[in-house]
Amino acid sequence: MNSIAQSIANFLKDHEPFNYLTYEELISVSSSIKVLNLEKNKALFKIDDKLHDCFYVVASGVVNLTFVADAEETLLNKCYPGDIFGLRPFFAKNNYMMTAKAREDCIIYAVPINVFKPFVSLNSSVLDFLLESFAANTKNSFDKENRNSLVTDSIYGEHTSGEIQYFQTLSYNKTPLKIAIDAIAKDVAQLMTDNLVNSAFVIENRLPVGIVTDTDFRSKIANARFPLNSPINKIMSSPVITVPENVSVAEAQLLLLKYNVSHLCVTVDGTDKTEIKGVISEHDLVVAQSNNPGVLIKETKRAITPKELKQVREKLTELIQTSIAKNIPLPHVYNIAGEIIFAINRRAVELSILDLGSPPARFCWLSIGSQGRKEQLLLTDQDSFLIFEDVAEEKYKEVKDYFLKLAKRTTAILEKVGYSFCPYNHMASNMILCKSLTDWIKQYNSWIKTPGEKTNEISSIFFDYEMVFGEQKLEDTITEVIFSNSKNNLFFDYLGNDALRKNAPLNFFKKFTIEEEGENKGKFDIKTKALMPLIDGARLFALSMKLRGINNTYLRFKQLAIIDPKYSEIYLNCAEAFLTLSKFRTLEGLKNDSSGDFINLDELSKADKEKLKNALSPMRDLEELIKDRFQLTQFS
Repeated sequence: MNSIAQSIANFLKDHEPFNYLTYEELISVSSSIKVLNLEKNKALFKIDDKLHDCFYVVASGVVNLTFVADAEETLLNKCYPGDIFGLRPFFAKNNYMMTAKAREDCIIYAVPINVFKPFVSLNSSVLDFLLESFAANTKNSFDKENRNSLVTDSIYGEHTSGEIQYFQTLSYNKTPLKIAIDAIAKDVAQLMTDNLVNSAFVIENRLPVGIVTDTDFRSKIANARFPLNSPINKIMSSPVITVPENVSVAEAQLLLLKYNVSHLCVTVDGTDKTEIKGVISEHDLVVAQSNNPGVLIKETKRAITPKELKQVREKLTELIQTSIAKNIPLPHVYNIAGEIIFAINRRAVELSILDLGSPPARFCWLSIGSQGRKEQLLLTDQDSFLIFEDVAEEKYKEVKDYFLKLAKRTTAILEKVGYSFCPYNHMASNMILCKSLTDWIKQYNSWIKTPGEKTNEISSIFFDYEMVFGEQKLEDTITEVIFSNSKNNLFFDYLGNDALRKNAPLNFFKKFTIEEEGENKGKFDIKTKALMPLIDGARLFALSMKLRGINNTYLRFKQLAIIDPKYSEIYLNCAEAFLTLSKFRTLEGLKNDSSGDFINLDELSKADKEKLKNALSPMRDLEELIKDRFQLTQFS
């Protein structure tokens, strides 16, 4: 036995997806693997390079994956020993969209795609892992508890087409042409011409036994290999490659490449033993690209009416629905949705400026709450505020009037898109949330230094913000005010008590605390009782540890686990709990076209109820940590 192949196999067997293979299969694959030495700062491939005929596994060292946005190189992910990367040749034909560069001297295993492909088609676990990895860029199950790369799975914007497109369910022709096995080639050609199609399925006993395409007629009839009166079974291709009804772009593309065919047959159960439901062509894959996140952002930029923005939002809802159905990691979905929602908000501001004319001063529009945390997957209400630069006293009223008009137009556009007005009026169109930088500095100083004095004015969501449009320096100034003043124990006392003020999700008997009256009687308030304590806790610790630039609750907990390792287990458990609870809420919202705040427990299976209950258990540890870390006295 080849000792090098044996050594490679022994390494790979501990890492996905290779651990799904038998040892004999691993030895077979390992015998074809090339071992590469990649020196520090050397690139294995760069953006726009032609695709290689292999994908890669890090054997030792660290490889940085980067892409270019706004003329700057941005770190997308870090690959550690056991990580796979460079999967684009599996799923796409265009060039690489990122650069892979050694952060230190590395040993890389190059796995030939043509050698590995058979194991993908034979093992669904291997395919599932590759699909998920292609979406999240990298995944390392061997050391997933301790890796920095888990802080961010991906970054998406206009410059990255969004690999999540490959997980969308395909739209395809649901009325394919079907012909009997004893049909004559000449008649079939006429039928295809009359129906304006380039393929037809050959059926026997209502089941697919073959397919004939324009290519078959050109290569077999036109060159006189077969006469025009030949039975169609003489020129058809058989067997047909079949797929189930909910096939994704990635799966379809993989099969077209694997079998070198141009059409797939959609059947009831994905086999040739059930009836035909449709046909997928290479053209359908091209059309599917038009619904990817990059294209949605471009559509947003071109929109000139609220109706057009609403259409983008509806497509985003479909994308979210499909992604969750395909078990795409939720942080990845948050990232994609967050970018598109920000683009919609940005365009709403731009359309308002086009109506009103140029702003009289520099300003910035900030999203707050779930939008500011990039956690808004459902069509919930809008939350925002506006900062404009300081102007001369005599111009103040005129300037503020302009920005109030701008805010009212913008929030009205967003309401037409589907984002309802905030019931608490936490919107830039509220005159107390549309003011100058100096006024905002005073406001934040007041909230931090004297919390609780005007409890009707403070809301912790104002500490979860992200700029949608405008002057970055204005946002940076507010951030500096917050972190330079956040030594105030009174402020953390207030936030700590606020985090613990929610009613417990489970009662003394470990039963769910449900609503006792009102329209949601008998339901579980997953937002207030489960998600909000985690959101509030993550914010509290992030502010106290001066964790800047990360608003997302999941990512806050992940980062806290790194900078406060003593309690990393609590933070990591809270991170996973947040994802589980968020998924429950999102599924509820998508199912009922609602905010998903209230879960009907009667509709959950016993297993799902247990899963939901387990996701609530880390909250007790978080509560104890808050009590232990902060001296909660003043507002208790």
